[in-house]
Amino acid sequence: MNITNIQFDEVAGICRDIFARKLQDYGASWRILRPTSVTDQIFIKANRIRTLETKKEKMVDEGIFPEFIAIVNYGIIGLIQLKLGFADTVDITNEKALELYDGFLENTKQLMYAKNHDYDEAWRSMRVSSYTDLILMKIYRTKEIECNDGQTLISEGVDANYMDMINYAIFGLIKLHFPEDCTDSNKQVNDLH
Repeated sequence: MNITNIQFDEVAGICRDIFARKLQDYGASWRILRPTSVTDQIFIKANRIRTLETKKEKMVDEGIFPEFIAIVNYGIIGLIQLKLGFADTVDITNEKALELYDGFLENTKQLMYAKNHDYDEAWRSMRVSSYTDLILMKIYRTKEIECNDGQTLISEGVDANYMDMINYAIFGLIKLHFPEDCTDSNKQVNDLH
């Protein structure tokens, strides 16, 4: 499992770097997003990945890798928004945004460690396209929970679904970033990287 920790940290670092650079460009403008809008933004990214996986070609010069990064970053934004609530203006500094980002990334990583222990790294035998489908399933679950005002009978809440989406996206990033770990079934997806 040590290799997973190292690979997780490397791809999470790529995501954090992009988040930090976008903060420099735009500030925490995402603070105005309601959680439902964050969920829809993640849907757009996951749906584009699935389209690229299915059509095997792209019209916009951006592949699957940046879309998984966006899912990670929007997932963490979603967790921040759930904690703070949405705002009408940018109400936090870039430093505070990064502090919150780091905290939620660490919580998500700890969840991955626990699940990875129990599932014995089963994700390594999965196809990247399965992560896409699982993220989309989690989005539809999240939308249903949001339609029910966040109430569930026996299921996890929106925050747990966001964390699962982040972890599935990180697994996809690991598979794409470390192609030597990929099987032939992932080759076509790597070509769209």
